[in-house]
Amino acid sequence: MRYLALGDSYSIGEGVPEAGRWPVQLAVRLEREGVALDEPTILATTGWTTDELSAAMDEATFEPPYDLVSLLIGVNNQYRGRSAEDYREEFRGLFDRAVALAGMRPERVLVLSIPDWGVTPFAHGSGRDVLQIAHELDVYNAIAQEEVEARGAHFVDITGISRLHPALLADDALHPSAAQYALWTEAAVPTVVGMLSV
Repeated sequence: MRYLALGDSYSIGEGVPEAGRWPVQLAVRLEREGVALDEPTILATTGWTTDELSAAMDEATFEPPYDLVSLLIGVNNQYRGRSAEDYREEFRGLFDRAVALAGMRPERVLVLSIPDWGVTPFAHGSGRDVLQIAHELDVYNAIAQEEVEARGAHFVDITGISRLHPALLADDALHPSAAQYALWTEAAVPTVVGMLSV
């Protein structure tokens, strides 16, 4: 089965080896569950916002339908101070494109919540209000969950994992380590197994 992962630094795995990226870990983990998921095609770059991912998708060549499409995007919108209303509109557009790439099967689209970068040493040294970061990300994640569940797709909340394990970071003291991505993967596996068995 073919897998497309869309996102930003969290999907491309900034600061971790290729094998440590969460989409790659997911494919390996599913193989152990007897689910033959191909190595993922990843369209993601550190720093991308929702509109930048959309622009990159305009230029990319896809081979739909994919059996699984994952989407994790929005942290850079929050970082740049963009509004929740803009996030909703642009997220909705990306979600619609993800459904189309999954062969118009929303049940084959997986959205992960945005982790809380406010718990990291980078954030604490930045002078930003870490409680405000957490609040704004909670608002973004509530929007994404609402949009996803209304359309019959799947939402996995990994924000709590990021808050529980603030030390599991790459060398930049900002992005998750492969060990944290492994925890995200474990959280997603039951949902994805169920998605792909239908």
